[in-house]
Amino acid sequence: MAGDKPRDTPPTSRLGRLARLAGLAPRGIPFAVEGARRALGGPRTEEDAQAARQRMGVEVKKTAEAMLHTLGEMKGLPLKFGQMASYIDGLAPPGYEERFQQALQKLLDKAPPLSPEAAVQQVTAELGAPPDEVFARWEREPFAAASIGQVHRALTRGGDDVAVKVQYPGIDKAIENDLKSVGMLQRMVAPLSNMSGKLAAKQTLDEFRTVFMSELDYAREAEMADVFRRINASDPEVFIPRVHHSLTTRRVLTLEFVDGLSYADFCATASQEAKNRAGITIWRFTFRSMLRYGMLYADPHPGNYRFLPDGRVAFLDFGCVKQLPAELVAGMKRYMTAAIDGDWAGFDRALVEVLGYDPNDESWDLYRSYTMELMVPLCSDAPWQCSAEKAREHVQYLTRGLRDLAMKDGDLLPSVPYVPRMPQDFTFVNRLQWGLASVLAGLRTEAAFRPLVEPWVRSGVVRIPD
Repeated sequence: MAGDKPRDTPPTSRLGRLARLAGLAPRGIPFAVEGARRALGGPRTEEDAQAARQRMGVEVKKTAEAMLHTLGEMKGLPLKFGQMASYIDGLAPPGYEERFQQALQKLLDKAPPLSPEAAVQQVTAELGAPPDEVFARWEREPFAAASIGQVHRALTRGGDDVAVKVQYPGIDKAIENDLKSVGMLQRMVAPLSNMSGKLAAKQTLDEFRTVFMSELDYAREAEMADVFRRINASDPEVFIPRVHHSLTTRRVLTLEFVDGLSYADFCATASQEAKNRAGITIWRFTFRSMLRYGMLYADPHPGNYRFLPDGRVAFLDFGCVKQLPAELVAGMKRYMTAAIDGDWAGFDRALVEVLGYDPNDESWDLYRSYTMELMVPLCSDAPWQCSAEKAREHVQYLTRGLRDLAMKDGDLLPSVPYVPRMPQDFTFVNRLQWGLASVLAGLRTEAAFRPLVEPWVRSGVVRIPD
């Protein structure tokens, strides 16, 4: 809360973190009750409906504020999921998305920091001397804070203006305990809904564990930043800050400082022409990396961009990056190519063979239609207008469909709908799809996307340049 003294470490014990999350659980009850009334209750008068909307409006604000405080204090995976809820359209309570997301915006890059002393201790341990000795100038107060680290501005001894990302002490232990608790939480929920076991498949949890633990290695992130700089070296619209490797370790990452507008400020002040240009750059960066080089930039949240005065987009964070297997990229290109060509028989075969959809199950139409909707911007030569409404509908279409399959007329208890056994490596592709759609929706990007992406869809994966 405002005025509290910053902590030196986030809470790290497994029980302590579960207790904090449990404190948020009662906040979800009004949403569940109102959802049940909408789904199962009879008709209500307009006065009753208006009163319910007012109550929910108050609850949304209280819930978002409670999440902001609790998740901001916890850091780690809870904060990551709070960040996702703050910008991915369709995850917030229906009808209250804007208010809910607005309250959580601070989680993107302005989460509560730890104490300046904690950062000093971490830098000293990692670089061998206090920051005011390592750097010519060190700003004690961080200018940004997020899920696993906070960022301080500094000046190197060579005169370079830099941003120094310092990992929170103990965050590795906190995330490890969060990941252990996922299975425990799954078992706790299982008696209430037998859908949970299937929807949170073991391979999905394994993938989360692998990717999120790798984010803790800032030396790996530095290498990934170099890889993406080489991939995008010929694109004048993409800017990736240079890494200072001599001032980078597993828990400290030193990068060229990037000025520019934040996503929120850019959305609020830029012309639509400038926002279209920026959205096209973000799209091109994302799909070139994935389809041409097999590199997945899996964390497209708004805090990872800065918008420069000359029209370039700066990409700041390369922690959540994954190299996809060549066979998976080839499989994705199969159903993309089939959709572009209108080869729906080939499209269906690819959905079965690549994504694990079952054409003999009642869920087939739902998953097939959902995937076809995702392909629409890739299949049209005409400009496509990105919007929050479209991004939200992608998520809610799938949610409604699964709910309808689980709770049929006359059933007293939900049944378990078929959940495709997608490749484990595809887990974060789903995150990218929803996140990128929401980022471009905020920009209201309008563009003809097919000509941008089709050459990469129809070609093979190439070697990353040295």
